Amino acid sequence: MTGPAEIPAPGEEVELFFPDVFAFVSDFLAPTVRRRLNGSSATWCPRWWEHPEAGARLSALWLAWEQLRLEPTLGLSTWWLHHADPHLRVLMDTDLGPFAACSPKTGGHTAYPFDPLPLEEYDPEAQPL
Repeated sequence: MTGPAEIPAPGEEVELFFPDVFAFVSDFLAPTVRRRLNGSSATWCPRWWEHPEAGARLSALWLAWEQLRLEPTLGLSTWWLHHADPHLRVLMDTDLGPFAACSPKTGGHTAYPFDPLPLEEYDPEAQPL
């Protein structure tokens, strides 16, 4: 990033620093976040965009970063503590995260390794238990 960002007036459109989540991940997040990706303490999928939860979380991280980067004092600290750290913990979790069946070392993307959450059709007419 270059120089301080101007905070837009209320209702004013914010100009994005990154045009989309793909640029945010490839140009900022991936070069900045460095972890030991050993499959036992952290993992990542090189095809992150094929995991719906990861795409949603990384999009949320990008949009939060775009807003908070404009806050000159605590914006980026807030982003790291309250957005990046919690999302990255979930994303990189080797047991329960969306990349748990993937491995960056082997180029290992596993398409939809886990089933979606089970659901029953909601019936508004049904009586509660």
